[in-house]
Amino acid sequence: MARKCKLSGKKRLVGYQISHAHNKTKKVQQPNLQWKRIFVPEEGRFVRIRVSTRALRTISRKGLLQYLRDENMTLSDVS
Repeated sequence: MARKCKLSGKKRLVGYQISHAHNKTKKVQQPNLQWKRIFVPEEGRFVRIRVSTRALRTISRKGLLQYLRDENMTLSDVS
């Protein structure tokens, strides 16, 4: 399974870690992804998705279905 947020599309960043002597080594920064069980009150059920913590903060403010409407997605796209 890819390490990618189902909602925001965040994925890993690849770059160089540069030492004081300017030696370059590859570095990977992974997104902070969590498996979450989110309740959808409009449908009366839980949805389990892998979501970044940044998207999780937005979901807690707006709600899952409003977040999906803003991103032009449906519930079946993420579950």
